[in-house]
Order: sequence, then C-alpha cells, then structure tokens
Amino acid sequence: MRIFVTGASGFVGAAVVDDLLGAGHRVTGLVRTPQAAAQLAAKGAASVLGGLDDLDRLRAAAAEADAVVHTAFNHDFSRFAENAAQDRRAIDAIGETLAGSDRPFLVTSGLALLTSGPVAAETDPSIPPSAQYPRESEPAADALRARGVRAAVVRLPPSVHGVGERGFVPTAMTIAREKGVSAFVGAGSNRWPAVHRLDAARVYRLALEDRAQAPKYHAVAEEGVPFREIAARIAQRLRVPMIGLSPEEAATHFGWFATFAGLDAPASSALTRERLGWTPVQPALLDDIAHPDYFAGVDRTAHR
Repeated sequence: MRIFVTGASGFVGAAVVDDLLGAGHRVTGLVRTPQAAAQLAAKGAASVLGGLDDLDRLRAAAAEADAVVHTAFNHDFSRFAENAAQDRRAIDAIGETLAGSDRPFLVTSGLALLTSGPVAAETDPSIPPSAQYPRESEPAADALRARGVRAAVVRLPPSVHGVGERGFVPTAMTIAREKGVSAFVGAGSNRWPAVHRLDAARVYRLALEDRAQAPKYHAVAEEGVPFREIAARIAQRLRVPMIGLSPEEAATHFGWFATFAGLDAPASSALTRERLGWTPVQPALLDDIAHPDYFAGVDRTAHR
C-alpha cells in the first residue's frame, strides 16, 4: 500500500514509518524540516513538508494514498486546547478527502483519561471533549466512521517507551532531578499501562492491513505498571531518595503533571491481540528504563 503518515519524524511516527517500510509498503511522511525529509529519503520514504495547519497539503497527500496514519500532535500542554482544535481540523480534512473511497484512516488517541471502567477495553466509548481534556481525535474519528469513512482509532498508553523517549517517564524523571526526590502519590499503587514504541508501531501496520475494520485498537503491552515501581527506577538511576506524597502535596510537587502522576488507568489489549495476532516482543517498561542510555540526557546533571 501507499501510506501517508503524519508526524513521520516523531517518536511514534518514525517507528511506524520504519515498520511499514520493513513490511514492503510505500510511505510518504509529513515532516516540518528539510532535515527530517532527508532522513525519510535515506530510509526510502517520500516526504511532504508542512504542518497540521497546512490543510491543502494534507488533503493532497491523502488523496494520493491508499491509507493514512495520523500520529502528529503538538504536546505543548500550555496550549492544549489550541492544539486539540488544530488536530481536529487536520483529522476532518483528511477524512473528507478519504470519504467514499473505503481507504483506511488510523487516528491516534490516548488511554490516560479513559475512565469508563476499572480496566479500559477497546469497546469503551470515546471521551467527549471537555475543558479538562479538549482533545477531539476520537470523537472526530467516530464521526467520520459514522459517515462511512473507514476511520479507526489506535489508543496509546501514558507510557510509550524506548530510548529517546520525551514523554511522561522523562517528565517524571526531570521533576525528580529538579526536586531532588523521586515521588509518587499515596501508596504509589496507581497503574500506568505501557508499550514499547516498536511494538506500538506494529499495531498501526497490522490495523492498516486489517483495513481498520475495528473502530478501536489498543497498543498496550502491559496492562498496568505501579507508578511506585517507576519512581523507584528513577530514584535508583538519579541516586535520589524516593518519597510518597499526599494528593495535596503532589499538586505542589508535580504541578501540571500531578494528574498523570496519580493516574490509575489500567488497560487491556485482549481484543486487539486476538484480532490482529499481535504479541509484544520488546522490553517491558521497567526493564527499558533501566537501560544505560535511557536517561542519558539528564545523567550529566543528576544528583550524585
């Protein structure tokens, strides 16, 4: 297939591109810089220079593709609502282009605030946008699917890990370095689902090859890793004490990250595994963050 991938130079998107190319698909990636375009060319992929506001370029690239994977999102949480609106416009533009064609369209979403059950499942409904969580990727995909577009959602856990990660685990680590302690909330028994980026990338490819027949796929390798164990790995690596905080103390200590530090969001991928024949094979989260290079960017300034 000829596949258009947004966010093709990102942490997840780059892994998706590699997996698709390795399976013999032809890829065109949306990238923002000539340097990123050169990196795609070196892999054997084509590129489109632009961003999510370049709706005409998104439409043109989608029109030439047999399938589209949307992984791009601006994760600047100080502009979350604005970025969510940008994301919705991009999804709508691509979806309108694919309408009537039966070409699969995979949209990326998250599991962090999917709270419809104690263990989130693929059958759980999308979260309606709110002031707390304005992201509309799932409702946008749902609306397209209701109109006959072959749109589906790949839900990613709070921890999509691997060397080079810039997500939630490095954020917790950065706060630990700055505060001089690695903290957890309460007993630290709250759980984060997790997946290695390479295992997640394979879910996207398999879902495309499944022609997005299911409305939701869960790229989840581990149902729930206790946050206290993550904090312990960080404390060990940075050589700082580990402490438990009350919710009130955590709000001050973690700032905007407090919601995620206290998040209990276990998630299943049983239906995804059964449908796609997907079995994760990459290192587990706690093993991965013990890798000597995982925190290489902060070790130079860690407490000794």
